[in-house]
Amino acid sequence: MVPLGLALGNAGINPNALSVVAALLAVPTALLYARGLPLVGASVVLCSAFVDMLDGAVARATGRVSRFGAVLDHVLDRYVEYALVIGVVAGGFAGWFWGVFALIGMILASYSRAAAESVGGLEECTVGIAERQEKLLVILAGSFLVVLWSSALEYAMILIGALSHVTVIQRLLYAKKKAGGS
Repeated sequence: MVPLGLALGNAGINPNALSVVAALLAVPTALLYARGLPLVGASVVLCSAFVDMLDGAVARATGRVSRFGAVLDHVLDRYVEYALVIGVVAGGFAGWFWGVFALIGMILASYSRAAAESVGGLEECTVGIAERQEKLLVILAGSFLVVLWSSALEYAMILIGALSHVTVIQRLLYAKKKAGGS
């Protein structure tokens, strides 16, 4: 990715702009799922993920890595994840309960990391079974499997929710171990 990042950086492409473009792709993605087109939605997810990888490549290749860029990327990634879940539920591929279950787990996994790093004073709290890539892979797998198995995306939401809640527990235990406390 570094040569591509360098080429884009030399062309004047801003890494934060790529983060925004990747996030904006979540809107048509959610609409595609909501309209019952999971395979097309999954293809846009792949495009968004590719653009999202480019932002870091451009930042590293051009020396434009910044704390704000990292914060922006993390926040926009959450918007993308939540839009995907909303689109899956709106399209009738998963019930509202499982969508909310997944969203709450995803929000709390992100929040537990942020709290451990800010309030808990940890330099980093990236432990856990479900990072963004794993959640996207589960959604993509469900999107492709839904053609053969109509409940695939609902089970994907259940799995994402469960993995996210397990991640919350893992991060809390890690924070307790590293930061101390009872």
